[in-house]
Amino acid sequence: MPAVRGKLTAHAPLAPLVWFKAGGAADWLFEPKDADDLADFLAALDPVVPVMALGLGSNLIVRDGGVPGVVVRLGKAFAQVERLDETSLRCGGGASGILVSSTARDAGIGGLEFLRSIPGTVGGFVRMNGGAYGREVKDILVEAEVVLRSGERRTLTLAALGYTYRHSDLPEGAVVISAVFRGYAEASEAIQAEMDRISAAREASQPLRSKTGGSTFKNPEGEKAWALVDRAGCRGLTIGGAQVSEKHTNFLINTGDATSADIEALGEEVRKRVKEQSGVMLEWEIQRVGRATVGGAA
Repeated sequence: MPAVRGKLTAHAPLAPLVWFKAGGAADWLFEPKDADDLADFLAALDPVVPVMALGLGSNLIVRDGGVPGVVVRLGKAFAQVERLDETSLRCGGGASGILVSSTARDAGIGGLEFLRSIPGTVGGFVRMNGGAYGREVKDILVEAEVVLRSGERRTLTLAALGYTYRHSDLPEGAVVISAVFRGYAEASEAIQAEMDRISAAREASQPLRSKTGGSTFKNPEGEKAWALVDRAGCRGLTIGGAQVSEKHTNFLINTGDATSADIEALGEEVRKRVKEQSGVMLEWEIQRVGRATVGGAA
């Protein structure tokens, strides 16, 4: 491994870092000191070594055999949020949705309230075109600064990211280190009221206090994934320690001792039953990464 100024850990357990609290270790976990540290490391790293960015680990299944190559986790140095002008914020790739939306509120910038409801970081939002409550990152993004797998730093425009539903054309191995979001002028009180409304809606409908991965499947065109899962009779369905949430059927939960294999198998069983019942093949929204078994292939 190349020399670093940040922290580089071999065989680093990832289960404590992801919401499901399941899965194997990263071959290497790199927590860079700053953007230059990240760029220098990737430039010097053997090009065949895979690289994956990890945010809050909310929308992720890390398979039990662990993740090959290097997992990059952005710390406090990448969690700053600053006001650029009357309607724009520059947000570090490691900043949470709560921090971004709260900073926007204090600055009187509306339109970013929905980020309050997405349990992740700016890097993940940008990569996945994260969205909720009728808005998506593509509605607010101006540009994103990334470090490519080669170590090159590049600024990508909204158009360059090629956004579609929960997808971007961000290059493989690229790490988002910052993004500029633009909203509109709004009274802080009105922004807080919208954030409160969103928080209450989430609390009422989602299993927020469970070990979960958030929204499991993408909504098919004209349909709601949770309704399809419910109609297929999957509410409360279990495999091992994994269960389809009774509260919101598009959430899988770890009831205590689930392996990642249990969680993924449950998701596949749900997909099979929904296909049989409605003819719709649900697409995973949760990312599934790593090796299925120790010593096995991904």
